[in-house]
Amino acid sequence: QVQLVESGGGLVQAGGSLRLSCAASGRTFGSYAMGWFRQAPGKERELVVALGISRTGDHTYYADPVKGRFAISRDNAKNTMYLQMNSLKPEDTAVYYCAARALATMALSPTAYDLWGQGTQVTVSS
Repeated sequence: QVQLVESGGGLVQAGGSLRLSCAASGRTFGSYAMGWFRQAPGKERELVVALGISRTGDHTYYADPVKGRFAISRDNAKNTMYLQMNSLKPEDTAVYYCAARALATMALSPTAYDLWGQGTQVTVSS
């Protein structure tokens, strides 16, 4: 069974850093587009960063609120994707989800993704 499992969430003070991991099992995701999303209480799930693949390499799209602070990466040998989050703010507090789609092209909408992890809570205190 194909699964995505997030880890690395927690409680951090504003200005701090966290690194989230998303481990994929049951399938090799080296040629799949992936993304990180987040959902705060009472709000819709929103894109954090999307990653797509082309013949020229990986392409990324960062949502404006996280540009310059967050960075996506992946280790295909480990079948794992990461989200490095720096300079965290209280408004970054949310459940963070990783997602994958069975295509290589980047997608910004959560409806374009086929597979989701269970989510990991990130709480940033002021």
